[in-house]
Amino acid sequence: MYEIIANPEEYRIDHLINGTGNANIEISKEEKDKWAGEIVNFSEKLTEFAKKSKALANLLAGSEVISTTPASLKTLKIQLFMINDALSSAIEIADKLESDIIKK
Repeated sequence: MYEIIANPEEYRIDHLINGTGNANIEISKEEKDKWAGEIVNFSEKLTEFAKKSKALANLLAGSEVISTTPASLKTLKIQLFMINDALSSAIEIADKLESDIIKK
């Protein structure tokens, strides 16, 4: 048996769940299946992102000449930093969630 001990205040979402109560409930099979499916969707998106990342890395590391404007290059750099920040945040949240599901 596992228990989810995620504290909404630690995720800064407590205002979203005010009034939902603190009594333990058992998650239904349907609810577990639903969220397992959502997590599979996350995984599939990450797999697709990995493919796109490898293709972009191969293009940039290749011998083909690539021309750009300074503004376009700056935009590319900003977008890559945004992706990196989003992935870093996602990993931090996943790590936290992983520690918030404990075996009883």
